[in-house]
Amino acid sequence: MRVLSFGGLKVRLTGGSDGMGGGDGPVVILLHGFGAPGDDLVPLAEVIQAPRGTRWLFPEAPLPLNMGFGDSRAWWIIDFARIQADRAAGRIRDLSVEIPQGLALARERILTFLKELPHHVPVDYKQAVIGGFSQGAMLTCDAVLHTNYPFGGLVQLSGNLLAKDVWSPLMPKRKGLSVFQSHGLQDDVLPHVGAERLRDALTQSGLFVEWYSFRGGHEIPAAVLRRLGPFITKRLG
Repeated sequence: MRVLSFGGLKVRLTGGSDGMGGGDGPVVILLHGFGAPGDDLVPLAEVIQAPRGTRWLFPEAPLPLNMGFGDSRAWWIIDFARIQADRAAGRIRDLSVEIPQGLALARERILTFLKELPHHVPVDYKQAVIGGFSQGAMLTCDAVLHTNYPFGGLVQLSGNLLAKDVWSPLMPKRKGLSVFQSHGLQDDVLPHVGAERLRDALTQSGLFVEWYSFRGGHEIPAAVLRRLGPFITKRLG
């Protein structure tokens, strides 16, 4: 693995022809979730089926958090106390009506990253899949809807429909894009119904969503990885 810094982000690279993101193979970009360290998803490169020579990029969220354990980071700050209170009260929060205060800045960071990426790593966006987990999933969905890069696929692991009034008018412009989406039925961080809302909105706008609902919480179980591999291979192979 090697580490680069560009677009205002620290980026870990692995895979490729040299194990450090070298070569000109297809690209998978995955963003971690809220409260995770920057290398949280790096091990997935070793277990997800992908075409030979695939290069894996893992951008690190720029905002450090003081959560009392290890290196915790975020793409934008969320009201975690409110999430805890909603969870304790059994309330299901509808994120689709919310536009997080830091979302626009986080989007600009990812768009800058994508713009500068070809200057550091050779990339054909038609041979690239982008996505993430939780907050990273929602940020990549937002970024893809605000760009016209011809990505081969979008991966949404335990994300939700967010900023519906902003996203909905943009979705038809991505008609035909393939999306892999998974969510746990017992997710008490981002509700399952919010993921269903995202799935339905994308599908109604003409995107092709491969949906997998699993028994579990806010996580990426092995069953999801087994299904994600063929999705990536088909889009990049």
